[in-house]
Amino acid sequence: EVQLQAFGGGLVQAGGSLRLSCAASGFRSDSYEIGWFRQAPGKEREGVACISSSGGRTFYAESVKGRFTISRDNAKNTVYLQMNSLKPEDTAVYYCAADQSLHATSWFSKGVHRYIEIWGQGTQVTVSS
Repeated sequence: EVQLQAFGGGLVQAGGSLRLSCAASGFRSDSYEIGWFRQAPGKEREGVACISSSGGRTFYAESVKGRFTISRDNAKNTVYLQMNSLKPEDTAVYYCAADQSLHATSWFSKGVHRYIEIWGQGTQVTVSS
């Protein structure tokens, strides 16, 4: 079964940190770009970060650059999102995603989430002020 499982969400105060993990199974994840989207109440799902299949290139939304770091361990079929200096506006459900066709830079285009190939379940991140 093709699956992405996300872990690590929670409640944190502004300025704090969280690390999300995304475990892939049932497919060759090392040939996919994997990343994270988020969706806040009443807002459209938006791309947050993406990492190339080899892990050599990373891409970020402008709103998280310098605060979030995405990485992957292909030996463990796992992708991580280290989130530092969290802000209340980072509050959202975070979704792990994988795609083999879209270029990583397109992950941050409006509406692109409709074309993502594989989705994981969401994990809630809440940042209190």
